Amino acid sequence: MTIKQRIDAINWEDATHQIHDKGYALFPGILESDQCEALVSEYNDTKLYRKTINMAQYRFGQGEYKYYRYPLPDIAAQLRELIYPHLAPLANKWMQLLGITQSYPEDHETFLEQCHLVGQQRPTPLILKYGSGGYNTLHQDLYGEVFFPFQAIVLLSKPNDDFTGGELLLTEQRPWAQSKGIVLQPQQGDLAIITTSFRPVQGAKGFYRVNLKHGVSEVLSGKRYTLGIIFHDAR
Repeated sequence: MTIKQRIDAINWEDATHQIHDKGYALFPGILESDQCEALVSEYNDTKLYRKTINMAQYRFGQGEYKYYRYPLPDIAAQLRELIYPHLAPLANKWMQLLGITQSYPEDHETFLEQCHLVGQQRPTPLILKYGSGGYNTLHQDLYGEVFFPFQAIVLLSKPNDDFTGGELLLTEQRPWAQSKGIVLQPQQGDLAIITTSFRPVQGAKGFYRVNLKHGVSEVLSGKRYTLGIIFHDAR
């Protein structure tokens, strides 16, 4: 099956219900092993990337990530373009529930035009590498005033073969309450869709914002690679 066929085969009605209710959803086997390994094998090809970040230098954690330059690798470009239209209706629903005037077009190309109009023109898809002892602090991937409320993550390495530890962590912070922790353990090629910043939750007086962050727990051994698909561009 092609990437498009796998994306189209997802039951998006059920998926968007889960994302709305929980802030995340996990989909198995969106990329095949050889596709994951191809992305990892290109990690040292400097012409593919516009910027490299040493996470320890900025106190983001321990590890490294690289932002792709345009044109994106075909796999990253396909995931960005194919997933976005399935999420845009839910994104618009969330904005309406929270009384936010931002609206999202049906296709990703038009959404990027909105980003570029406000000076957000740099691509944000990235590949992350963690070695033993690596981790990623809890954070939100916001790169300007225009952002998409969802992002996608694909695990490129094999848990327990290529690395141990390194779980995907989510935290949900409701007003006047302790944070809720969530641990996801995707397999190689699995796709996680998570909330970028906040989601609406029904309260006694209507909907209110619940803030979410994500990170990665400590890698205990080996190397862990991840593909990150952020739908908005950066300043």
